[in-house]
Amino acid sequence: IKSEFFPNPFYPVTSETYGAYAITIFAVLIFAVGITGNIAIMCVVCHNYYMRSISNALLANLAIWDFALLLFCLPLVVFHELTKTWLLGQFTCKVIPYIEVASLGVTTFTLCALCIDRFRAATNVQMYYEMIENCTSTTAKLAVIWIGALLLALPELLIRQLVAENGDGTLDDPASERCLIRISTSLPDTLYVLGLTYEGARLWWCFGCYFCLPTLFTIGSSVATARRIRRAEHGCARGNRKQIRLESQMNCTVVALAIVYGACVVPDNVCNMVSAYMAAGVPQSTMALLHLLSQLLLFLRAAVTPVLLLCLCRPFGRAFLESHSSATASDDNEHECTTELELSPFSTIRREMSNYTATGSHC
Repeated sequence: IKSEFFPNPFYPVTSETYGAYAITIFAVLIFAVGITGNIAIMCVVCHNYYMRSISNALLANLAIWDFALLLFCLPLVVFHELTKTWLLGQFTCKVIPYIEVASLGVTTFTLCALCIDRFRAATNVQMYYEMIENCTSTTAKLAVIWIGALLLALPELLIRQLVAENGDGTLDDPASERCLIRISTSLPDTLYVLGLTYEGARLWWCFGCYFCLPTLFTIGSSVATARRIRRAEHGCARGNRKQIRLESQMNCTVVALAIVYGACVVPDNVCNMVSAYMAAGVPQSTMALLHLLSQLLLFLRAAVTPVLLLCLCRPFGRAFLESHSSATASDDNEHECTTELELSPFSTIRREMSNYTATGSHC
């Protein structure tokens, strides 16, 4: 009986079996790398007091969302692709697109907040590093990102419906379930009109808010920040080459995150445009493949982001390696690491020390 509801995509062997194996292997790799990487980012920020800056709080916030996206959405999407059945029916048909669009909002607003934070640091470094970001302020900024992303994605719940397509019962034409953009006529008039309005504007809203805004804002802000850093380097305003190098490193990391995000979001926008303007001339199998590619790239972005942070950001990579090192490390090595991290744009040690000096003795 189970096989009627959840057909085995790997047996008997058909022309689609090899594709099922490829999707499964790719999804397992994304899942393993993404879950491990995002847990590593969260642990590095939470377990190292010198890494609790506003920039790292934003990155840890992004890691939490990416972790949830991979943990809850990726298995259900792959399950549907292999069996053509939604595991929880109408619930997953509505919730998964909602979470995917909300993840675009979280990433967009996080990138913009990172750019603003780095520009503030480059504009007046001494004031920035002497200012302590309290827990309430950081929590408020993260709450704005989450609430804004979740609210802007709410209309996705109104425009999704699960449609069952009955095949002829053979392996070549099995029964399947599709999650379509279709507004239910049973909705109240206000929600129905809202759904119609969102459906009509969805293409350009997603393109403008979730693609153009983060990429253009990140590029513009990063160019302005790089000029500030270069000006400070020439004028020796910071008095420390290592500090300047780490500031530039963080700026380049934000640009890399924006490039990866933009590249992974492009297929989703192409899929939306094809659905809106060329759906009649494109085979249904091609549309399904393009939609699957856009979803897998969204999950790939969530898996690649922590890897980029650990590889491109030396303080992140070093803190991650230290968490796996022996607890009996020498005091000299610890002092050397702490000294380097005090100068890092990722840390709060420098700010805390300056505050203690101001309120305590002059020694």
